[in-house]
Amino acid sequence: MTKASVEIREQPLSFLAEYATIPISFEVERVLRLVLRERGLGGVDLVEEKLPRPYVKDYDAIPGNGPTAWASRFDLTDWAVLTAHREGALAGGATVAFGSRGVDLLEGRDDLAVLWDLRVAPPARQSGVGAALFEAARAWAATRGCSQLKIETQNVNVPACRFYEKLGCTLGAFHRYAYPDLPDEVQLFWYRDVEPLR
Repeated sequence: MTKASVEIREQPLSFLAEYATIPISFEVERVLRLVLRERGLGGVDLVEEKLPRPYVKDYDAIPGNGPTAWASRFDLTDWAVLTAHREGALAGGATVAFGSRGVDLLEGRDDLAVLWDLRVAPPARQSGVGAALFEAARAWAATRGCSQLKIETQNVNVPACRFYEKLGCTLGAFHRYAYPDLPDEVQLFWYRDVEPLR
């Protein structure tokens, strides 16, 4: 898909079923390995490594994890569902979590929004759709008075890590033991400052 103009729309929560039709799966060819220096006291290095056997990762395939399950797990009242359209076709989407008590990623803060989900249809990847959605999510958070946007990724999603780094995000934290069933995956938290508008 060429770099045609992207139209961003805010959708009602009822749009999540259609939103879920946008694939989020990707091929894992490389990982970021955490290398602790002095058991972590000397710092941490992230070393990019090529895997001997690539595999496909699909977050929606995890039971209870896809967009249609979110309403049963969280209060979505103050969340945003944003979609990207190219030439009338749905090309991607982003969901922003805000104001939900009990969502640990929000850290109990009123000035933090979480880019909960960002997905781009395979033909539209690397064409500016993801960046347009990210900026729309940041602008949406600004109108809610947020000072930061937080993003969770994993060390197995190197393209996403490079994408957020390119957009000015800073790696703020990691959790090596976040996924007990996936001991080789490390949770990474990226942050991007937002200028509050309210």
